[in-house]
Amino acid sequence: MKTIYIDFTNIGDYEDFYAQLKEKITLPEYFGDNLDALYDVITGDLEMPLHLEFVNMTVDQLETFEDLLTTLEDADEELEDFTFSYYLEQYEDEDEDEDEEDETEDQE
Repeated sequence: MKTIYIDFTNIGDYEDFYAQLKEKITLPEYFGDNLDALYDVITGDLEMPLHLEFVNMTVDQLETFEDLLTTLEDADEELEDFTFSYYLEQYEDEDEDEDEEDETEDQE
């Protein structure tokens, strides 16, 4: 199964998303930058099997791209050979880092 990763680190809006998507996937010339067109391409034009994975999303992006996530989840449910997942960016807990430093100092 082919996996396509979309890194949301530098995506702020739908224009940024579609620009990165076009770098990763060959879309038909008639593709319009909208969710209906994306759903149509996924359900009819893309070579399957395919897994689309969004990485490094922020909590704010979950809200901004809520309709996009819903559209892709719908396609995931509809198609047998298409899967979709997304992951939030990882933050290190500063308290954990301090605790680890304290434990190291205590051991010395």
